[in-house]
Amino acid sequence: MAVDYVKEGRIAIMTINRPEARNALNSEAHRELGQAMIDFRDDPELWVAIITGAGDVSFCAGQDLKEVGAPPQRQEGERPAGPASAYNIADTIYKPFIAAINGYALGGGLELALTCDIRIAAEHASFGQPEVLRGFIPGGGGTQRLPRFIPRAKAAELILMGQRIDAQEAYRIGLVNKVVPLDQLMPTAKEWAETICQAAPLGVWAAKEAMLKGYEVTLEEGLKVEREMNARCRSSEDFREGVMAFAQKRTPEWKAK
Repeated sequence: MAVDYVKEGRIAIMTINRPEARNALNSEAHRELGQAMIDFRDDPELWVAIITGAGDVSFCAGQDLKEVGAPPQRQEGERPAGPASAYNIADTIYKPFIAAINGYALGGGLELALTCDIRIAAEHASFGQPEVLRGFIPGGGGTQRLPRFIPRAKAAELILMGQRIDAQEAYRIGLVNKVVPLDQLMPTAKEWAETICQAAPLGVWAAKEAMLKGYEVTLEEGLKVEREMNARCRSSEDFREGVMAFAQKRTPEWKAK
């Protein structure tokens, strides 16, 4: 298996398991990661996902260049596997993702981290988009997401020069939420995931959907999306439970309904 997929309560953990290749994404890893994302999306018992890499060297070193120029075999009618596949699936999921970045996040690895809502990095992690040094461009969303998440000049430094930055610089420019020692990386990611799980799941998912849909529209249009999402939440069982639990001074019991 190129991707290990386990479920711990409400949390799904997806681990790219190709440490011998610095967890680079080959066609098998893309396929399995996409399948794990779909299962996470469709499982009502799962509320938050964590994506990480095996070992302590690399989160994901990007696309496996050994496969470049040799398209993978696929069955008739099957969509092509490739850098955009898992990333495009992630864009359709309103449940939150946390990236636990345990080392190199380069090329497609950084692009994968950018699809996540929260990014937590180990102290030795490094980040970069070196594609132009190999004759191509960041094709998994890097040219579009990175300039939206960090200052455009800094994004240009990474994309046009193929430069790398360390974890502290990534934190300084807002690329990651937190930097922790390696042995605290997964405990911190799980702690943050559990904190999200304490909130009403429908509210969390609607809030993410509102952020994503409102990002590229006018403020007026974004506020309309927000009102629609809020109205949807307020008609749910979880909203009624949340109000009742507050009045009764008890912990709410969410049902995601």
